[in-house]
Amino acid sequence: MQTVFSGIQPSGTLTLGNYLGALKHFSSMQDDYSCYFCIVDQHAITVPQDRLKLRENIRSLAALYIASGIDPKKSTLFIQSEVPAHAQLGWMMQCVSYIGELERMTQFKDKSSGKDGVSASLLTYPPLMAADILLYQTSLVPVGEDQKQHLELTRNLAERFNQKYGEVFTVPDVQIPKVGARIMSLNDPTKKMSKSNPQPKSYISLLDEPKTIEKKIKSAVTDSDGTIRFDSKEKPAVSNLLSIFSLCTDETIETIEARYVHSGYGPFKADLAQAVIDTLSPIQERYYELIQSSELDEILDRGAEKATSSASKTLKKAENAMGLGRKKR
Repeated sequence: MQTVFSGIQPSGTLTLGNYLGALKHFSSMQDDYSCYFCIVDQHAITVPQDRLKLRENIRSLAALYIASGIDPKKSTLFIQSEVPAHAQLGWMMQCVSYIGELERMTQFKDKSSGKDGVSASLLTYPPLMAADILLYQTSLVPVGEDQKQHLELTRNLAERFNQKYGEVFTVPDVQIPKVGARIMSLNDPTKKMSKSNPQPKSYISLLDEPKTIEKKIKSAVTDSDGTIRFDSKEKPAVSNLLSIFSLCTDETIETIEARYVHSGYGPFKADLAQAVIDTLSPIQERYYELIQSSELDEILDRGAEKATSSASKTLKKAENAMGLGRKKR
């Protein structure tokens, strides 16, 4: 069975965009792949974090993974820092990376631009991301469009290592969903919906209450012509709302367009808000059952144990290939 790996940073409550673009698709993969889902807390500390808030976010993200459909009996859910092989292989991947290719990463340019005292980890975290993936002999990595560049680097590093030291790593393929890979901000359709946006009306949190969701959808930008049709160039805001509607209801965009062909934005937004509420309600119910439970700790303990067992095998192969340590007989 082929392996799928995905990791999300615990840097705030996940958004509807995270769910529709990633988490929703994960649950459907569990029967066909060996799935590893990782809370990448070591990536989160590339920028300053409040210690207590980070721990809270780690636990919250774990609960949201499960509440969104990840079955710990089918998949391995774990925290990155609880599996030491990630940091160990991350250093080895740095040793086969080139400064020039790391400096070309768009996210490094964006996050370091105009800032003083930029952490070295902002430059070097793509090799750690590569290690996350390669440790599990991953065949497929489902990602949003904004992570495609990092996955291409992961592929390059795997091929470079294999060519230099022998065939150790599986070179993973990238999977970008055709719809929902990049859900956009509700108040600026040129930007991705992001939990780090300082404007709360720009995103819907997975834990937003129904009234909050209604208000945010109602205030979402549209355009002046009043027609509800998908046209990502001419009507990006409405197209974004149609994508959200389609993913929440599993209806085609064409079906939704036809339903509202004679309606204004009012009825369309009201029904969209209800679709989002209906989608998030069971997730929120399961989340609050888990968040303070011993069940969640037991799941994470088992996940760390299983991930450590699998990752250690790959790490040892990579260390032997590079000549590190003593060769065990």
